[in-house]
Amino acid sequence: MDIDILLALQDFRNGIGGALTDFFSKMTYFGEMNVVLIIIAILYWCVSKSYGTYLLMGWSNNRVVNGLLKVTACAYRPWIRDVRIAPEPEALRTATGYSFPSGHSMNAASLFGGGVVRKEFSRTLRIVMGVIFALIAFSRIFLGVHTPQDILVGALAGVLVMALTGRLIQWVEAHPGRDLAVMGVGIGIAVLVAVFAALKSYPQDYDAEGKLLVDGAKMANDTYKGVGWSIGFLAGWVMERRLVGFTTEIPMARRATRLVTGLLSYYALSLILLPLLKKWIPGVAGTIVTCFLQMFYITFLFPWFIKRLERPAAPER
Repeated sequence: MDIDILLALQDFRNGIGGALTDFFSKMTYFGEMNVVLIIIAILYWCVSKSYGTYLLMGWSNNRVVNGLLKVTACAYRPWIRDVRIAPEPEALRTATGYSFPSGHSMNAASLFGGGVVRKEFSRTLRIVMGVIFALIAFSRIFLGVHTPQDILVGALAGVLVMALTGRLIQWVEAHPGRDLAVMGVGIGIAVLVAVFAALKSYPQDYDAEGKLLVDGAKMANDTYKGVGWSIGFLAGWVMERRLVGFTTEIPMARRATRLVTGLLSYYALSLILLPLLKKWIPGVAGTIVTCFLQMFYITFLFPWFIKRLERPAAPER
């Protein structure tokens, strides 16, 4: 039935001449891992440190959960299951890893679903966030890269993780000294997920020409990314709490300076330094290390830098 739904959407997409394809391609963009991460980073640096922390923790948790579920289920993408499925070529670029559950849906749950479950937000804002969340998730089946169960489970799991993350943060705020315990448990879980992904067996199915349909080790790459991001968040979160303590209660001009400085430095790190590092450290280790540094920069190194940059000058004697 899931394939029938995708074929019906494909016929509709083709029948209207691709009139909605550009729209849903733009919507799916807001569910991409690195796009969601930089949006949350901007909120964390410039808008609300507490809300940004909640989103960063929830997104990191969702990446680990998504990676674990993907390498456990090992569900093939729709076009591998049925050759009649012809996804939009642009959407294939970000259709990495196994199919179940949808990573874009869980990313959207982290950014927009995370806002929906925050009762302090206005009803109108929560509805708008919910609509955007639903459109991002639906875009994945409209473009032919996921099945309905992929996005439904991804969306539900993502929102559940965000709700539990909110509870966890409240608990840490009530017990400030327990952040080290949370970090230790979180890193332990992430390491176990990485070990599980590395040691488990993967399906070995071949096509008529004897070619392996899906390389399980390659599909697990997103899982290793999630592990690196999670450990980077946990380490950076605790170190920022204990060593930096920056605030977002600052003038608008200073927020603008943080935004420009943060974006330029983040992209220099992500697009120049980390690719070089990935060449020096190949394989799984390189993936985990570079994702760790990416998140550690967001949560600790840049806050540490701006705290010193914004420090008032000492009065002249």
